Amino acid sequence: MYVKLVLKNARKSVKDYLIYIVTMTISVALFYSFLSISSRYYQPDIGTAYEFRILGDGMKMAICAVTLLLLFLIRYVNSYMLKQRQKEFAVQSIMGMEQKTIGMLFFAETFIMGLLAIAIGIAIGVFTSQFITAMLLTSYGKSYQIAWTLFPDTVFLTVAFFCCSFIVVGMFHIHSIRKLQVIDMLLADRENEPSLKKSLQMPVVIILFELFTCWMLVTGIRKYYFYYDSRFGMLVKIVFWGNMLLPAITLLVPMIWRLFVRRMSGGRIDGGGDGGPGFPILVIALLICAVFNAICACGVPFIIRRYYIVLNPESTDEYIIFVLANLLFIICAVIYLASRVLLAFKEMSPEHKYHGQNLFFWGQIISKLSTTNKTMTLISMTLALAVFLFMAAPVLVGWASGFLDVRAKYDVQIFTWYNQIYDEEKLPRGNYSIVSDFLAEHEIEAAYDRIFNLYLPQRTDFHKRVKWDFPAVAISLSDYNEIRKMLGYETISLAEDEFTTQWQSIATQEERNEYLQAHTAVETDAGELALSRQAYYTEAIGETVYNLYTDVLLVFPDEICKGLLPVMRNRYIMTKENITYAEASALQDIFYLEYPEEGDSGADLRMKTLQVNDTKANMFVLQAVMIYGGVVLMVICLTILSLQQLLDAGHYQYRFGVLRKLGVEEKDIGSLVLKQLGVWFGLPVTVAILAAIVIVAYFISSVSVEISAYIGFGTLMPQIFITAGILAMLLSCYFLSTWILFRRAICP
Repeated sequence: MYVKLVLKNARKSVKDYLIYIVTMTISVALFYSFLSISSRYYQPDIGTAYEFRILGDGMKMAICAVTLLLLFLIRYVNSYMLKQRQKEFAVQSIMGMEQKTIGMLFFAETFIMGLLAIAIGIAIGVFTSQFITAMLLTSYGKSYQIAWTLFPDTVFLTVAFFCCSFIVVGMFHIHSIRKLQVIDMLLADRENEPSLKKSLQMPVVIILFELFTCWMLVTGIRKYYFYYDSRFGMLVKIVFWGNMLLPAITLLVPMIWRLFVRRMSGGRIDGGGDGGPGFPILVIALLICAVFNAICACGVPFIIRRYYIVLNPESTDEYIIFVLANLLFIICAVIYLASRVLLAFKEMSPEHKYHGQNLFFWGQIISKLSTTNKTMTLISMTLALAVFLFMAAPVLVGWASGFLDVRAKYDVQIFTWYNQIYDEEKLPRGNYSIVSDFLAEHEIEAAYDRIFNLYLPQRTDFHKRVKWDFPAVAISLSDYNEIRKMLGYETISLAEDEFTTQWQSIATQEERNEYLQAHTAVETDAGELALSRQAYYTEAIGETVYNLYTDVLLVFPDEICKGLLPVMRNRYIMTKENITYAEASALQDIFYLEYPEEGDSGADLRMKTLQVNDTKANMFVLQAVMIYGGVVLMVICLTILSLQQLLDAGHYQYRFGVLRKLGVEEKDIGSLVLKQLGVWFGLPVTVAILAAIVIVAYFISSVSVEISAYIGFGTLMPQIFITAGILAMLLSCYFLSTWILFRRAICP
């Protein structure tokens, strides 16, 4: 009997479960799509140079971790359905059915709807997984063909995860139904908005913000004391002074406000609580301070990049924390002040207040915003995080991909360093014959094979070991030309008394010009050299040819290098055929048995096959997780916004019915609904987008050198615009769906 009742209720309530089914279907489709490439049945043709197992294992762990966020969404959607069905549950309880049984029936209904969503979601996931496969094969430089395949292990994992989630959430709701009183369920649809009582949310936020401001003040004073110079330009001075004075002013604002409130209240402090007299004034003052604090904090990476201000390496990390702290406070303050600003606008503009149906509209919006501060604030913060994940993904992936092209230039790279060697007799001199033996044993023929030294211009530089102050090393002209031939570049020539320079891609034009102006000649142990007319070259030749913490390589004539101290010994090999992943792994294991990584030999091995495989795998996992995480967070936020409006639609049915009886036309009612949803969706989304733009701008500014070197802003901007278009489309779909369902809910 109960089975028939469950099936009958499920068929009858399928429209009520529509938002539940849609949300769960999207979640299942996303989960299956991203997890499908971790299936052991998934065998894409990416060649023997790549090992796909590493990528699959990483994807499985990352996607499952992010998907735990969906437990919150499942519980929230089920809670929405529980509130919608409370009156029906009360009637069943009055008729004699036990509340435990009612809870079990409700669980069975939601479970059936969940199974339906799983089935539809997997079917959609088979289609959407093709986009994930296309993204994967494109990252490996392979062609893509559509292949409709259902992976049994991914299906099992998807069904198991969501079924377990439904069961866990269902147990909570069975317990909740058992605790509900019949009278409360009967009157659930008549429940008014929560009472407007004082909340500690904003005072606690202000206290935390002031603590962060103390940290900002101490950091600003420290930076001023150690790094400030009166010769700096005006903009640099403004940033230094602003990051010191503005936090101090921010700390003084609550004290000034307290004195103001005491004076206005005749010596009594009655305005310290949330919503008390004068408290919004404090929030507004701190909001203004937070905006200027964020602007000055954002100026730090700009002056470091533009004016070459030398700060400690942790400065950028510290100030991005300060920017985030100020943005979080700005979001909290804007949401807190929203209802108060609208109320003030309504009271100051009577002609607008009483125009048309505006009085009804203002009442709807202000009452709702006053009771949902916490929800709106959390939604804004989460949406800002989601937008940042979407925007940052192409930056990080492009950076990693461009950097890979620069550093993985040779099939085999053996390079050394001397930072742990203090005796010249222990400097590396070997030829690494173990590599030659391995290549011969596996019949791998080398097209180019070059062993060369890197020299210090002056022997006394050997003992310079201060970080960021290592000397630039030099290479002989013949070795440099051989490396250029390996990579397909033209060879160069130098006079006997000339030198030139080779620069890393990450070095800026300003850095090159500054260095070359200061080094028109160089003193060596074998004589003085003048800078060649062709002063520099920028073709990528790998990063292991440079000394630690330097971006420049000196190129000297061969005769000069014979009189210099060789401190680094490298070997670069280009093979005629690609080295397979298995062969590269075997060579790496053999090499590190002979030259332990943690020993003092100063030797390391890089294989292009392993570099490309590991980097592309990690890059794809990072991109997939950021996109998936952004979609999940956005779906959660938009679903909550939608469900809150649909849950209130039942309460609003009576109110809109009164408007109809007063003669308001359906066209005007539709306009009211559209404006109400526009404010409800627009406020958190707008705040989130503005906050995300600031974060993304700061992030791009802090890594602008890497973007210019490895990606190019021309390549990056179209990707960001495409991402923004996808976000706008997703938001539009949720908004339109909510508007249609809301209109239906308030119809008589």
